[in-house]
Order: sequence, then structure tokens, then C-alpha cells
Amino acid sequence: MSHQVGNEADDMEEEYEMEDADDDMDDEFHGRDAGGSDSDMDEYDYMNNRMQDTTAAQARKGRDIQGIPWERLSITRDKYRQTRLEQYKNYENIPQSGEGSEKECKTTDKGALYYAFRRNSRSVKSTILHFQLRNLVWATSKHDVYLMSHFSVMHWSSLTCTKSEVLNVSGHVAPCEKHPGSLLEGFTQTQVSTLAVKDKLLVAGGFQGELICKYLDRPGVSYCTRTTYDDNAITNAVEIYTSCSGALHFVASNNDSGVRDFDMEKFQQSNHLRFPWPVNHTALSPDGKLLIIVGDDPEGILVDSRSGKAITYLRGHLDYSFASAWRPDGITFATGNQDKTCRIWDIRNLSKSVTALKGNLGAIRSIRYTSDGRFMAMAEPADFVHVFDVESGYEKEQEIDFFGEISGISFSPDTESLFVGVWDRTYGSLLEFGRRRNYSYLDTLI
Repeated sequence: MSHQVGNEADDMEEEYEMEDADDDMDDEFHGRDAGGSDSDMDEYDYMNNRMQDTTAAQARKGRDIQGIPWERLSITRDKYRQTRLEQYKNYENIPQSGEGSEKECKTTDKGALYYAFRRNSRSVKSTILHFQLRNLVWATSKHDVYLMSHFSVMHWSSLTCTKSEVLNVSGHVAPCEKHPGSLLEGFTQTQVSTLAVKDKLLVAGGFQGELICKYLDRPGVSYCTRTTYDDNAITNAVEIYTSCSGALHFVASNNDSGVRDFDMEKFQQSNHLRFPWPVNHTALSPDGKLLIIVGDDPEGILVDSRSGKAITYLRGHLDYSFASAWRPDGITFATGNQDKTCRIWDIRNLSKSVTALKGNLGAIRSIRYTSDGRFMAMAEPADFVHVFDVESGYEKEQEIDFFGEISGISFSPDTESLFVGVWDRTYGSLLEFGRRRNYSYLDTLI
């Protein structure tokens, strides 16, 4: 993974935010003039002291789901979409990797609607710090979601439309519990690169190899540790899981080429696997026996989760990978790459991927399956989230189309909700979608 630290958030806003379509769009859409844009003024609700949200009812009446006032801009939505497709610069470590992968990709039917728009919450400002790491949104129920907002981990309730701060890392963070190996001095001004929340456990990974562990039902922070003191120590991904013994664990993937397993029952590192290149993402199989390892190499590796011994190499991608996920059946899994593809693999024949799915703008930086295995969502760096019907053989998909960098995507454990974090200076927000059912008359009760 590219090693970028320092004032990344400021740099990224200039480089990776929406491209300027024209001067008028620039002034009004982003509000870059000193007084803010007209749209900012109109969209601000002074009575409630927050940006106005967009509801499903408003969207059905024609309102843009992000509240963008296209009717007042000098460019249409369709024209701006075309401009984005033409001008957005996908980051590649291997030049022309995106073009090289196109011929292998499946052509899909994009007319499906599996998750319907519910709400765009603009008072929730989802942010990112590293342009390649986009796993900063996690849903723990169909109404509860956790995300990064600058130096804070925030909880958002879509039921009450309220937010609360769970963890602030802008100052000094230190554990209030004593455990062997825990850094009691803690950390100061942690830059959070990745996040995971599951089963009441929150784990935040940092640019200097920091790991901060907090139980949501306990006050304070339980455990702090640093994976490594290497110069290039960024924690790229964290996955929380329950071991076969019932203990809560998490796996951290790091830029020092290490993958470490931590036992949160004993509060200690239980395994350390080493690989030949920086590891950007890791996914543990449902039975706990296999690990997908992807990183700064076009080839991924499927390994034994205990020994780290390679079982097979995953060949087909043309650039570095930053996402992976298992389908709950434990037979198939997916990998996402900067060559703009997501590849589907079957453990019964790993000589090549069984399917290659193509993004529109750029790298596939986040992948999630629903807990029932029916759908898979893949997120590009910006503007597009694709939801595939797995049972159709990935032939059918819903393409969710909006504007802004994507900080993360997350299905709720019961599959009823899909949350998308959007990072943008003016239109940053949290998008919420609800699973469509044949018995839609019950939607009002959900």
C-alpha cells in the first residue's frame, strides 16, 4: 500500500474530491468561495441547526438523494456524471491495469433494485484519511452504524436520527484496564486508518501500527497495543471474528507484511504470520481454517490460518488488491483490486477465478456479503456501489449511483439495511438503503 502520512485529509480533498465540471459547478456545488455556496445556505436548516436530510418520500417526489440542487446548476446530472466518468483518475500501482482487465469481465444486467433508498443523513459526516483504505463504516443492527468522522468514532441511530461520539482519538487515549502487553501510556493524536465493529467490540487501527480496542458496553478503552515500530507500520485492515472456542478475536493486516491475530478474551497476540509484501486486507473463512491474503502484489494467497502456509496462489488480477470477503457458505470468496475488478473464486477449483466483475470509475476497495449469502456489495473509490444477486451467478446487479468518495459500506447483520459512507466537503453524509421484500406493505413496520 502506498505510504502516505501527514496531512492526508487535506491533500486528498484537493486531489480525490469530485472533479470540477465547470466554474459554476465548482462555485455552487462545492461552496469554495469565502461565504459558502447558495446551495449551502438553502440546504442548511437553521431551526434544527443541521444540514437537511433527504427522506425516501422526498426522493420519490424527485428530490436528489444527496440534496444536490441540479435545477439551479449550470450542468445537468447526466452531463456531470459523464464528466466524472471521463475525468476521474483511478489510482494504479501498475500502469494501465484497468484497461488490461476489461476483456475478461462479465456483462451484467444493471436494472435490479434489491435495496431501496431510505434516507441520506447529512448531519453524519463520514471521513477518510487514506485514499486506498475504505473500511470505515460498520453496521451492528439495521438501525445502528459506526463510522469515522475526523478524529471521532461516531454512532448513528437511523431509528432516532441521532449521533453520539463513541471514541475521540484527537488527544490522548490510554487503556483504563490493565492487561499484559497493553501499552498503558496509550497513544496521542492517532490517525485512524481502518475500523471494525462487531459483537460489542470496536477496534481502530492507526497509521503507526496502533490498535485501540474498546468494548461498547464498557466505559473507556480496554486495550492498546502497537503491532510494530517499523517506519511503514500502517494498519491496513481489521477483521473481528469468534473463534471455534467462542472467544472473540480480531486479525490485523499491516504494511510491515505481517498479519497478527489477537485474542480479546486473554487480551494478547495469539499468532503472527509473515508474507513477502505489505498485506492490505485479510478475510477469514467461516470455518476459521483459511485466510485470504491480498496486498501489494497482483497475486493473492490462500493460506492456512494457523501456520500461514500457502495453499494456493490467486492469479488473475493485474494490480494491488485492497478488499476480500467470504460468502457465508465458505465455498466462494471475492477479491477487489485496483485494476477495477472484483474476482469471484471457488475453493473447489482455484486455477482461475470463476467470474470477473467490472467497476465504472476505479478500484474495488470494499466488498461485503449479506449474512444469508444472497447479495454481495462492492464499492469503488467514489460514486458507485454495486449490489449483485449472487444466486443469479452475479448476472444481475443494482447499481447505486451518487457523487462523492466512499468511506465504507456495510450490510446490517440481519441483511435489512445497507449503509454507505460518503466523504465530500459539501455533501458528505451517510446513505441508508433498506432491503426490498415482496411483502413491501410491512416496510412501515421495519
